[in-house]
Parts: sequence; structure tokens; C-alpha cells
Amino acid sequence: MLLSVFTRHSSECKYNGDRTYRRCNCPKWIGGQVKRDYFRKSAGTRQWNDAEEYRLKLEEALEKGLPPFGSEPERAMAPVSIPRPLAQPITSVPEAITAAKPEKTRVTVERAVEAYLADGRSRELEVATLSKLDTIFRKQLLAWTRVQGLEYLDQIDLDAMLSFRETWKDGKLAKQKKQSRLIGFFWAAVRRGYIAQNPCMGLGKIKVVQIPTDYFPREEFQRILDATWKCGDKRGGGVSVEDNRTRLHTMTLLMRWSGLRIRDAVTLERHRLHGDSLLLYQAKTGTPVYVPLPPHVVEALEKVPAGPKPNPRYFFWSGNGLAKSVVANWQRSYRRLFKLANITTADDSPKRCHPHMFRDTFAVEMLLAGVPIDQVSLLLGHASVKITEKSYAPFVKARQIQLQESVRNAWLVGQPPQPGPESNSPNASASNHIKSGWQVIRSANRPKVSAVGATEGADRNTVPYGSESAHGPTPSSYRAPGKTVRATDH
Repeated sequence: MLLSVFTRHSSECKYNGDRTYRRCNCPKWIGGQVKRDYFRKSAGTRQWNDAEEYRLKLEEALEKGLPPFGSEPERAMAPVSIPRPLAQPITSVPEAITAAKPEKTRVTVERAVEAYLADGRSRELEVATLSKLDTIFRKQLLAWTRVQGLEYLDQIDLDAMLSFRETWKDGKLAKQKKQSRLIGFFWAAVRRGYIAQNPCMGLGKIKVVQIPTDYFPREEFQRILDATWKCGDKRGGGVSVEDNRTRLHTMTLLMRWSGLRIRDAVTLERHRLHGDSLLLYQAKTGTPVYVPLPPHVVEALEKVPAGPKPNPRYFFWSGNGLAKSVVANWQRSYRRLFKLANITTADDSPKRCHPHMFRDTFAVEMLLAGVPIDQVSLLLGHASVKITEKSYAPFVKARQIQLQESVRNAWLVGQPPQPGPESNSPNASASNHIKSGWQVIRSANRPKVSAVGATEGADRNTVPYGSESAHGPTPSSYRAPGKTVRATDH
């Protein structure tokens, strides 16, 4: 006797042909050879686990001498013929076998949480992501259900989810992400067959007002650089105060001019610096992506003092311990630095500053200088340009100019054209370019910059594209003829 579960795929199923595939939604059947006869019967479910439990009960009944299932034997069209028994086929079926389909086993919340976290580990999610999932589901959801007396997953309904959401003390954006992960957790439970429907589908969306990305303009960035020479005291640590200030100054320059995150900057390896170009990452196509650095940044990196435990492999890290720990140390240093720089807003209130704003400054200044947003997205290492647009779309220079011209053109609706000297002016010609969807980007007296390589045609003393002298929008009277860029391509 040998019974097994198999899938009867529909003609539209993309796994049609693989009878052993478990995860599609096609009906599951049980078949096998009993006393040299081959029988098959529907398991009455689309879940493989339920079909396996049904198979075990059928085998147990057959071992006790009960007849096999089915009102009449259904003989499969096997490629190899099986000898038929001489005895007359069984035609009657006991009611005990017909009702052998087991009741569905209820799944506890704890089991569902552990299965979901194990699946995340098997998919090799980042450590930070796994830590967040562990906090949400094991430390918060599971603990809350125990307090509420909800042991099984099918006891959780929409009212329970609304009550659970009321306990969240996070900000709006954090709540939005947590709710998204919660919905994904219950959809995974539905796919596993733990529950019939997702209890989170009735949760309303959490509204989050997208705050424009803030950055450090030239004056503020210079104040931060000046404050690096005053930060720190003589409390020890194995490194002199002057060397610590130099390291902080160099780290600030690196994040500003490379666009690296603080973790990537802290763990930066020396071999990634090639002349005046820094290797950012390896693209999916295998092409290395470089960003050129200004000469003074390259010089600062080459002369950066060693830390308490020098490691020739890294610029700033000893290579010991977790990168998360050393990043936390640098973040504490930057909190003291920003407090010392005392940067304020227009109403003299303290400006909220954090190290990631150096990366935002890199991106914003590139966009304000006219670099296409798809190239900025490539330099930032974003998986899609949509991620870049979400944070930095308001700073795209071509889009700003096009919007301004569109508003000015709206003023003239219904007014007859007025011929005069203004219609032949250079500004009118530039306006016609923009009306047709094109923008003139100034390129004279600038070295060509490749999005995936070093500065072309420029030596170490050339002012880099997007450097301090290139900050801020350029007046239209100074724009020289240059490369035309389709505004809609940004």
C-alpha cells in the first residue's frame, strides 16, 4: 500500500505538469496503489498540509483492514499498465472512510509568528529588517494577544486589530509602515491556510503628510565644518583631540561629497578610492558605479588620522565588533556637533539636524545644478528612480523652470500677442524651448562628469561639478548654450 498527495492543476496554472508542486491554489488529490490496484480521490481541499492529514487517516483505516475509499475504483491512466486483480473490485464504502476528512487544526498566534519570522530568515532579509519584524510581531503583537486572551489566530478580527493599533505610540510614518507589515503578516497566514481571510483589510489608511526633504545649504554646511574644529574635549580615548576633530571633519566632507550613508561611510574600505574617484557599489549589470570627489576631500581621506585601533583596510573603522555599534558612536558625535553649530530656522528655532542630511545635501545640490534625476538615482544606489522622485522631486531644476514658465504662460491666456522687441529677445527664445518641452542646461566651462566614472577632462585642481562654487540656481542671464535635456525625462 502506497498513498501520496498530488496536485491536479488547472489548464491555466503556470505549474501545470508538476504534480508535486504544493503552493498553487489547485485542488489536491490522493492516489496510490492498494493491493495492486491504483485508486485516486479528491482530498476536498486546496491546501497540501490538509491533504497530507487526510492521507494519513486513510492509510490508518486501510491498515485496519477497511476497504479503500471511493464508490468505485478510479483507475488512473498510468504510462505503465498495472496487472488487475482477479478478485471483483470493491464497490461499497464504509461511512467511516467517507467521513475520514479531518477537521482543520487551529493555529496559535505564537506558531504563526514563529513561522513568519522563520520565513523571513530563510529569505535572507537584512538583520535590521528582521529585528524590526521581531519587535512588531513577537514583542508587541504576541504580547498583546496574550494579555487580551487571544490564543488562536482565527480569534483575531477587525475590532481586535483596531484595538491593537490604538496601543501604538509611534509617529505617523512609523505607524504606516507597521500597519503595512501587519497586513503582510496576515496575508502570509491566509496563503498558508491558517485563516480564511485577512482581518486587517478593514483598517483605514494612516495619513502621512510628506515633509519636503531638508538639507544643508552652503552657509549651513560651512558652519558645520567650522564647528568640527571646536568639537570634543580632552577626556581621553587613546586619540588626541586634534586627531578626533580631523577625523570628524573628514567624515563630514566624505558624506557630503559622496552621498554615502553614515554606515557606508564609517565602514568605507581604502581600496575603493581610485585616484579622485570613489567606488560606490557594483550595479546589477556588473558595471562599477563611481563618483568623483573634490581634490580637498581626496587629500583629507588620504591623510585621515588613525583611530584608537588602526586597521589598514578601513579609513575610519577598526573592523572589530558590530558596525551598528561604531555607527552609534559617530551619531553621538554628530549630535554634539550639530548642537555646537547651532543651526536655526527662519524663526530662530533649532533646526532638526542628523547625519543623513549630508546625503540629502549631495542629492539636492546635484539636482539644483541640473543633473538629471535618473543619474542622481544611480549615484545614490536606489533600486528605482521612483524612490528618488519620492524624496527629491521638488528639487529637480528642469521641472522647476518648466513649472514657472507654465504659470507665466497661463497669464497670457486670452491676450493677443504683442509684437515688439521682447519677442525677439534671447529670453523669449529660451521660453520657446521650454514651451516645447526642452530645457537648456548650462555646460560651458564645466568638466564632463560621468554618472559611473571619474571626472573626464579635468585635473585635480579643477572645480568639480556641483562644488561649492556651483551651489544655487544660476541666473538665466549667465546660462550659456549647452546640452539640451528633455524635461519630461526627469
